[in-house]
Amino acid sequence: MKGNDEFLPFNGLFESVYENLKEKNAVSGGEEMLRLRAYEKLQNLVTRGLVEKEGRKYRGTDRIHEASSEYLAAQAEKLQQKAAS
Repeated sequence: MKGNDEFLPFNGLFESVYENLKEKNAVSGGEEMLRLRAYEKLQNLVTRGLVEKEGRKYRGTDRIHEASSEYLAAQAEKLQQKAAS
C-alpha cells in the first residue's frame, strides 16, 4: 500500500470496495449499512492522518500502510516482545 496522488470521491471508493466484496461473496448486512461502516472507517483514517480529505474527496498519504492488517499485527508483536523482556 502506498499514498495516492489523486483525490477520489467517497462514492467512487465505496463502489470499488463494494464490487471487490461482492466478488468474494463477503457482502452482508445490506449496501446502506456497509456504506455507513465504510464512511465511518474512512473518517477514522482521516483522523489518524493516514488519509487526506479535501472537500468531499480523499487521498491516501504516505503512511496509509499503517492501516493494513499486516502492519498492525507487526506492531502488536513488537509490543508483546517488549512486554516479555
